[in-house]
Amino acid sequence: MNARETLYAGKNGRLQIGGVDVKDLASLYGTPLYVFDKAHIKKVCETFAESLNKYYGKGKIFYASKAFCCKETYRIVKEAGLGADVVSAGEIFTALSAGTDAKNLCFHGNNKSYSDLEYAVKSGVGYIVIDAVSEIDDLEEICAKLKVKQRVLLRVNPGVEAHTHHYIQTAKPDSKFGFSIENGDADKAVKNLVAKSFVDFCGLHCHIGSQIFEKTSFLLAVDKMTDYYKKVSEDFGAKLSVLNLGGGFGIYYTETDPKFGCEDYAEYIKSICEKLCECLAQKDVEKPYLIFEPGRAIVGEAGITLYTAGRIKNITGLKNYISVNGGMFENPRFALYQAKYTVLAAERLNDKPDTVYTVAGKCCESGDVIAENVNLPKMREGELIAVLSTGAYNYSMASNYNRNFVPPVVMVEDGKSYLAVKGQTFEDLVRNDL
Repeated sequence: MNARETLYAGKNGRLQIGGVDVKDLASLYGTPLYVFDKAHIKKVCETFAESLNKYYGKGKIFYASKAFCCKETYRIVKEAGLGADVVSAGEIFTALSAGTDAKNLCFHGNNKSYSDLEYAVKSGVGYIVIDAVSEIDDLEEICAKLKVKQRVLLRVNPGVEAHTHHYIQTAKPDSKFGFSIENGDADKAVKNLVAKSFVDFCGLHCHIGSQIFEKTSFLLAVDKMTDYYKKVSEDFGAKLSVLNLGGGFGIYYTETDPKFGCEDYAEYIKSICEKLCECLAQKDVEKPYLIFEPGRAIVGEAGITLYTAGRIKNITGLKNYISVNGGMFENPRFALYQAKYTVLAAERLNDKPDTVYTVAGKCCESGDVIAENVNLPKMREGELIAVLSTGAYNYSMASNYNRNFVPPVVMVEDGKSYLAVKGQTFEDLVRNDL
């Protein structure tokens, strides 16, 4: 467990988050339950923003809201001075509904529809990240029709492979994202953009992957991106002013991961900014406006999920199953790419974890597993189980599979709790059925 001031084992042996005992949360809101440590979210936001200002001085942090999107998230990051990276019209709508200034939105996506682009332009989003050839023509047509100029960034693939799961590497040569620098696709897109009248081509974007701990990949990406930034400015006459280096900073899931804290993220930003300044000076490139897009790093460890233990099945000589009242409908990451988690007997943290369990979900799927080979005390039905670091890509990926409810979301801070997203009802499940 990556303990901190707002996440620790209490003297009573129960898990405490945001100054609240998890047993009290379960009693008040039920389980399964997503719980978010608001103070930790704010602290990480402030760390990124302050570090960028301190070590570079010209730029902005855009929260990658696909990690966890709801109105309250947007309110928190807005108060911390961050913008938001959005990847759908729905995320744009949610951000605007929460009071986000559209100029502080950066719209991504490898398959934005015509209507998505039109909605984004009409909404006044700050940047649209170009990720397909035909998208350029569609956007030019939309902007000409609306008589507006839209600032755009071109997502390029610098060919830097971060050492993460292959499903979350996004800068491989054959990635579905961006335009490859190496094979000339990026050059073709640049020529197309420069020729447009209503599309304001102002910068470059890259994102090399997710759950990255080592710095080498980021620093290599900086070197390659500044090379290409200079080439685009000089060889194609583009008036660039923005460089977006994406996100991908890793978080702690299990003991195999480094225990990162805010000081580690500050050091990351420092290293990248120093490398960028070095490259800009060496290559005689004017200092661009710098953007980072952390998502998981901001909300991942801030979130935990609480479950109630259900049926326990001991298969002699083979495996011990403990089922929980959640599953792949509210956390599909194990089923998708065998994601690993720290799992705790939330009411008995002081007891010896002497039994190995597979924590299974309640869905009618053999692959519905939350975690394998988990060491817990001998569990009893009705006890609380906590899964840590579920703040990113859990609620976001949740579904009503098997007609289960997506759990409510609770924020905790300074010993108090409140609902950020209501729980569902049976009526919600059939609301759109005809």
